[in-house]
Amino acid sequence: MKKNTRKPESFIKLPTYPGGQKALNDFINSNRKYPEAALQHKIEGTVTVEYDVNVFGNVTSFSVKHSIGYGCDEEACRLVSLLKYPKHKYQGLHVVFHMTINIHFRLHQASKPIPKEQKVVYSYIEKKKSEKSELGYSINLNKPKNIED
Repeated sequence: MKKNTRKPESFIKLPTYPGGQKALNDFINSNRKYPEAALQHKIEGTVTVEYDVNVFGNVTSFSVKHSIGYGCDEEACRLVSLLKYPKHKYQGLHVVFHMTINIHFRLHQASKPIPKEQKVVYSYIEKKKSEKSELGYSINLNKPKNIED
């Protein structure tokens, strides 16, 4: 007799973020606000957060496993609390999933201030070309130093 070596499929599947890992990363990157204290002290690092997801797809609790401080931990917890997974039925069981996420804080990811409105100033000077009163124009372009060519 041959034994059945195939494992039965589990009816309990881990919840996945709608759109997959790329969508989760996009959500984190678009909603992350770099804490002011971390910016001032030039703090970079990764915050690891463990969290629970219930049957309804809501994050019910979370805790910081790896901290870097300066407001980054609080920001990571805020981001995790915003996560929403799809609701799923598990044959009448109320299942709570324990998950872990790493949220990276890098200074180059910090939001950059919007530059003030920049104006280009130009002027023209009238020059007489000859005695026949024909006019020629020259334009001098003066632009702020922070505008690239």
